[in-house]
Amino acid sequence: MSLVTEKNISKIIIYTFIVIMTTMITLISYFYVKNTYIDFDTELEKFVNDYYTHQKALLKKEIDVVIDIINYNATKSGSTEQELKEETIRILNNISFEKDRSNYIFVYEILNMNGGDNFAKLLVNPNRLDIVGSVISSNYEDANGKKFREEFLSDIRTKGESFTQYVYKKFSSSQVNQKIAYFKLYPNWNWVIAVGIYTDDIEKDIAKKKEDLKRRVKTQIIQTVFLFILFLSIGIVLSILLSERIDDFFKEYREKVKAKSNALIELNETLEKRVSEELEKNREQEQLLVQKSRLIALGEMISNIAHQWRQPLSELSSILMNIKFKHNMDKLDKQTMEQKSKEAELVLDYMSHTIDDFRNFFMPKKDKEEFYIKDAINSVMTIVSSALEYNNIKVEIDVNDNIKLNTFINEYEQVLLNIISNAKDVLIQNNIKNPLIKIYGEEQDGFVILYIEDNGDGVKVNPKSKIFEPYFTTKGDSDGTGIGLYMSKIIIDKNMKGKLRVRNTKDGAKFVITVPK
Repeated sequence: MSLVTEKNISKIIIYTFIVIMTTMITLISYFYVKNTYIDFDTELEKFVNDYYTHQKALLKKEIDVVIDIINYNATKSGSTEQELKEETIRILNNISFEKDRSNYIFVYEILNMNGGDNFAKLLVNPNRLDIVGSVISSNYEDANGKKFREEFLSDIRTKGESFTQYVYKKFSSSQVNQKIAYFKLYPNWNWVIAVGIYTDDIEKDIAKKKEDLKRRVKTQIIQTVFLFILFLSIGIVLSILLSERIDDFFKEYREKVKAKSNALIELNETLEKRVSEELEKNREQEQLLVQKSRLIALGEMISNIAHQWRQPLSELSSILMNIKFKHNMDKLDKQTMEQKSKEAELVLDYMSHTIDDFRNFFMPKKDKEEFYIKDAINSVMTIVSSALEYNNIKVEIDVNDNIKLNTFINEYEQVLLNIISNAKDVLIQNNIKNPLIKIYGEEQDGFVILYIEDNGDGVKVNPKSKIFEPYFTTKGDSDGTGIGLYMSKIIIDKNMKGKLRVRNTKDGAKFVITVPK
């Protein structure tokens, strides 16, 4: 006897559907909740790592601002070095960077770079006024027995800077907590300038983020499970309605078959018309693809502009920060304001030229002009010099002042900027000791040849020409687009009818830019 008959088929279908849907929704809900909590743990771990990295970057930035202040004060005329030091100590005793945080500036005068019981004199430390002015020992141990002064002094000897974690008492308190500090050598006065942040301050921010994430995850899970149950209920209702229709299925079966047969006949008769309609749809689709390709090209142009603006915006931010800080310290005189205004105008002018460069790049007509290659190099250096100095990268330029080119100056400067910026990034990424960029040129058989050479260990990919392919990059996704060298290749080889090549030397990479004079 058959279990499925015309009389019970609708009930069997609805019961089967309910069981399958209930099982499916239950499993989906279970795995969704499980994976959501796994994602929560992953996101929280990433946030913690990123937040600590961000805090270290802030500490380093604060010390750079302090060194800018010291350098500014050191330029004052009519004061002895001792007077300048005393004035600087007075200023540093009153600096605090963040509200409701236990961070402060502290300064050591190094007496013995190799360490020992009398390795330094403590000049500034608002948290330890009892030992300010005293000679201190590098053998001092924190509450955990760690000789943190020996650790940062070792880094200072090799790198000139150090991130060190240790235990120390909090400001205006007897409480002892873990602390992350950044130390940097100011060689002019043999000072080590430092700033730190207590990890409990960081953990408070992380705890807030964790609670926020928990609330979001809980809300998301509740909403999703509710939707799953809602969909299950709707499915059950629909299955009931469907079962009622199944009862009429066999009665309507013959009519439906007949209707489909008639529809097939009609389809054959109108096939040519349908084909024509489909062809028209395909043509419309082709137009959409053309429009899409234009939008992609526009997106690439905007991406390139953003890539070119990254460094100028950073430079402009640094200028504004310097002005603001000196204004807050009542040290902003007219000469300094005029100097910083000129620097900002140069940066803004270059950013404006960048827009013109990219606009002209997509226009079929562009005008050439005659210029000195040394001027083009100097123009680019005004943009990147701050970043190079910040990373202690030395630049040697040996180019004859009389070498001229007659080509597109803005595009030529764009190529120089791309190559020098890439060299800078490689030197930083590979942590090169005594980083160096050499720029030199010559005239040869109607061509101007410019060489840009670094000591960053060279191009590691094979073939080397792969670095000129679009979207190829050895940097992280957040640090590189893979467009810079590709655009440089297009500019030199196609727009200027020259050659852009790269080869490795014993120390690094050498880019050769050859352009008809």
